[in-house]
Amino acid sequence: MAEPTLNRRDLLSGLLALGAALPSSAATSDNMPRRTLGRTGEKVSCIGLGGSHIGKAKLSDDEAVRLIRQALDRGLNFMDNSWDYNDGKSEIRMGKALQDGYRQKAFLMTKFDGRTKDAAAQQIDESLKRLKTDHVDLLMFHETIRFDDPDRFFAPGGAREALDAAKQAGKTRYIGFTGHKDPHIHLYMLELARQHNYHFDVVLFPINPMDAHFRSFENQVIPVAQQMGVAVISMKPIGGGVILKSNTVSAPECLRWALNKPTCVVITGIDGQPILDQAFQVASSFKPLTKQEEAAILAKTKQAAANGEYELFKTTAHFDSTAKHPEWLGQETPQVQQLSKT
Repeated sequence: MAEPTLNRRDLLSGLLALGAALPSSAATSDNMPRRTLGRTGEKVSCIGLGGSHIGKAKLSDDEAVRLIRQALDRGLNFMDNSWDYNDGKSEIRMGKALQDGYRQKAFLMTKFDGRTKDAAAQQIDESLKRLKTDHVDLLMFHETIRFDDPDRFFAPGGAREALDAAKQAGKTRYIGFTGHKDPHIHLYMLELARQHNYHFDVVLFPINPMDAHFRSFENQVIPVAQQMGVAVISMKPIGGGVILKSNTVSAPECLRWALNKPTCVVITGIDGQPILDQAFQVASSFKPLTKQEEAAILAKTKQAAANGEYELFKTTAHFDSTAKHPEWLGQETPQVQQLSKT
C-alpha cells in the first residue's frame, strides 16, 4: 500500500478540492500541512508514512527507527502499517520507533486480514504486541478485493464482530476498510454498511491519474463516502511505480493529482533520508493543479490508462497479499460450513 521511492523530486502535500471541499488544514512548525480526518476531528498529516517500505530489507532496523522518529519530530504524524507487511517486520520496527514518548506523537493505523471473528481477533492482538502499544488510532479491515469480502465481514461470526470488540475494549479508536481492486466492491461494502446501520470512520483506496480513466475509485467512491460521512485516505499515487513506465506522466504529477482530491492523507513509501526531506520540502511549497493542468494530465494518460495495464493492483494479483496466503483469512463460519454440507 506504500509507494516506491523512484523519482520523487516533487513529492506530496497540500490541500485542495476538485468539485468538493477538502478537509480543513493547518501547518506544523516544519510546514507539514495537516487535514481533518472527517467526522473524527483528528488532525493528520497530509502525507502518511507507508508501513510496507519501512520494513524492507534495504533498510536496517536502526535506520527505519531513525526515519520514523524524525518524521514524527518534524510533524508527519500519520503512520500506516499492516499485520501482513514483511512478515511482521514493518510493525516490529514501528513498534520500536514508537517507544520513548513517540507513540504520543503518532496517529497510528494498522490493518488485519482475517475474515472470521477468531482470525481477525488473533491478528489484531498480534499487531498490538508487535507495535508495543495497547491501542491503535485506526484499525482497518484489509484488502476488500472480492465481492464476498463484505459478505464475510458482516456475516455472523465474521470480522465485524472482532472489530467491534476491539473498539469496545479500547484497542482502537476508529475503524475502516481498505481495498484496491474495484470501486464496485467498495460501493458494495458501503451499501452493506448502510443496510446494517453500521458506520465506518475511514475508507482507503488508490487515487492516481490513471484511476480517473479505469474503474475509477476517485469518480465512483469519493461521492458516496462523502455522502455517508466516511473520511477518505488514499494510496498508490504512482501505482507501485508501474504508472511511470507508461512514459505519460511524472511522479510529481501523480502525487499532486492525489493531493488535489478530497482525501485526508496520501500514504506513500519513505525509505531514505532524501525521500523524507523531499516530502517536507514539497509540503511547504505545494501548489494545487490548475484546471488546465488537470485536463492536460487526463489527456496524456487517457490511452495508456484505458484497459488498466499500468494499474496492476486492479488487473492482476500482484498486489493481493491475501491471494497468496488464503490461510490468513480464516475458515468459513460454522453457519456456512453447515449450509454447504451435502
